[in-house]
Amino acid sequence: MVDDENPGGTGPQRPHFPLGYRLLGGLVLLSSLLAGWLWMDYRRFVDSPLGLKSPVVFEIGQGEGLQAIAQGLKRRGILRKPLWFEWLAYSGGAHQRLKYGEYEIPVDATPRTLLDRIVAGKVLQHPVTVVEGWKFSEMLAALALNPVLNHRLAGQPPEAVMAALGFPGQAPEGRFFPDTYFVTKGTSDLEILRRAHAKMDDILDREWQGRPAGLPFASSYEALILASIVEKETARPEERTAVAGVFLRRLQKKMRLQTDPTVIYGMGAAYDGDIRKGDLLRDTPYNTYTRSGLPPTPIALPGLPAIHAALHPDVGDSLYFVARGDGSHVFSATLEAHRRAVERFQKR
Repeated sequence: MVDDENPGGTGPQRPHFPLGYRLLGGLVLLSSLLAGWLWMDYRRFVDSPLGLKSPVVFEIGQGEGLQAIAQGLKRRGILRKPLWFEWLAYSGGAHQRLKYGEYEIPVDATPRTLLDRIVAGKVLQHPVTVVEGWKFSEMLAALALNPVLNHRLAGQPPEAVMAALGFPGQAPEGRFFPDTYFVTKGTSDLEILRRAHAKMDDILDREWQGRPAGLPFASSYEALILASIVEKETARPEERTAVAGVFLRRLQKKMRLQTDPTVIYGMGAAYDGDIRKGDLLRDTPYNTYTRSGLPPTPIALPGLPAIHAALHPDVGDSLYFVARGDGSHVFSATLEAHRRAVERFQKR
């Protein structure tokens, strides 16, 4: 019997494709496999840890584009596949929202979390510490040595600094709150002072509003002056209110404060680490042995505990105190008792 569809009677014949079609099909298959592999590699890359041994600081300059950032990360050994990083940024539109600055990349960072950090502008914050008890000049000197800051105050006298802050004619001593301020690289030293000045104003006003009645202060500035003396007289937290109480009772009784830190401040550069009898007799606006009342300005930067102590002093009868030599003090209500304490702890 003759099969019209298969005249030769040898069974069904396979369709015959030209060589070009077969090559094209092979290329399509290979392309599909390659695309799949690239996609899997991309997905694996964006959510895999960067493999850092320790946190790394990386800086993005102002105006740097995505490609420059990716290549910079590769040069630093942070990023192995910058092209995938660029694709990650382009795919979500993040390439238009990158923010310059310093970034600390944590050890567990992935390309995705790194990109999120840059888009969010989570730049590295540097601590700048202003220490309790510093003089204004010491604070300026410390700021001048800080490599993170943009130095705009170099060589400026105190009057020019206060004018730049918007407080011309204001004495700078004691006006800045000692604290740790966190800033980005390139923040100006003037900005640190502006923040510290505003914080001191806020804290002093809050403490002043909460003061008890009967304190011999004409203004919150006078309280700031006494707080600076308390700051320099004792480093013992438990003694601050007792020291403040002594000075306030002396003010109320019209007794001279007779406190060494004010004498030292008035001596300026002449102070060599020791106070002599002649120094106590040499009159300056800050010599509380020769002058009654408070000195004209604070003598240091007081912290919150000293400010609070000046406005919340201990109630008692002590009018004198002398150092024991271990950082603590002996408080006395009478001159006779004070002389005995001096004989015991100072002269011997």
